[in-house]
Amino acid sequence: MLAFVQKKLTLQPAAPDELVDVLAVLDEAAAWLRESGIEQWPDSFKARWVEPAIERGETWLARIDGEVAGTITLDWDDPLWEDAPGLSGYVHRMAVRRSASGLGAALLDWAAATSSSLGCRYLRLDCVRSNSRLRSYYEARGFQHHGDAEVGVPLTWVSRYQLAL
Repeated sequence: MLAFVQKKLTLQPAAPDELVDVLAVLDEAAAWLRESGIEQWPDSFKARWVEPAIERGETWLARIDGEVAGTITLDWDDPLWEDAPGLSGYVHRMAVRRSASGLGAALLDWAAATSSSLGCRYLRLDCVRSNSRLRSYYEARGFQHHGDAEVGVPLTWVSRYQLAL
């Protein structure tokens, strides 16, 4: 049983004054990935990368018993998927604190339910192609691999996944 099941989980849009909380969760997750030998995210996230999604109401904070435990960005467009038609929700910058291990499943379930309620056909996301552990996690949750693509500077290969809703 997941540790947070017995506790109160809330999910609310991050307010502009909660940027520091969002960045703290992302940076903690990035540090854990690096310590695990996974090159997924930068050493630290820049406020300018996160602020626009907060301002649009797309970035959410998950709290367990009032304490910030995770974050997720759910938006409705991603140029990485221009070749794949279908109204979709796109998950970006999903991260959980180590103390909230297991919360990711609840965040993905929420993103799928939210996207479905808005008429989306898919929930889509991507991760660094070399992150086999995360890829296996997504596949175990029912996401189907939808090809790989090069992104960013320097160029990085990412694997795209989608879940039919």
